[in-house]
Amino acid sequence: MVRTLEITIVAGIAGMLLGTLIAVMRLSKNPILSALAATYVTAFRSIPLVMVLLWFYLLVPNLIKKVIGNPNLDIRLLSAFIAFSLFEASYYAEIIRAGIQSISRGQVSASLALGMTVGETMWLIILPQAFRRMVPLLLTQAIILFQDSSLVYVMGLVNFFGVAYNTGIRDGTLVELIFFAGAVYLIICFAASTLVGKLQKKTT
Repeated sequence: MVRTLEITIVAGIAGMLLGTLIAVMRLSKNPILSALAATYVTAFRSIPLVMVLLWFYLLVPNLIKKVIGNPNLDIRLLSAFIAFSLFEASYYAEIIRAGIQSISRGQVSASLALGMTVGETMWLIILPQAFRRMVPLLLTQAIILFQDSSLVYVMGLVNFFGVAYNTGIRDGTLVELIFFAGAVYLIICFAASTLVGKLQKKTT
């Protein structure tokens, strides 16, 4: 479970930061930046997560080892961090882009009239308000990420679901442990979804 939470937290934070950058690029008046961001989002949202995980596990590790040069590095975990972060960034980008567009254009005009630059307006005025509105959606996406983290079994990486499955195979209690793992995911996700629902009511 610790490994599952590690992947969720790291990929969630990294994906959100990268997603913010991609969202800003997509809203840019620069056609090249906007096109690159749109291509990134479309590409990752069109590919199953399992395929992304396998690509990074099969193709990227050798490159990472050459660049970092650390033979003791857990290459599977690092590959999972990178794959999940890049994949989640495409979904966070769309959530954040919608949040930015929900802010009145009048605030942008007022900020520019006060002498603020476009960058200052975005980072100091627009994004703080957008994130406040987007908190429920961002947390909901984090819950989805927590559920999707079970897919790291395709990389041979130990996680909560993988341990439950392998233990069930070993002890002849596969059905029981699969139900147990499902119950744990259900309890955690239901509790998190309930908190998100309450938070959403407070912010609306």
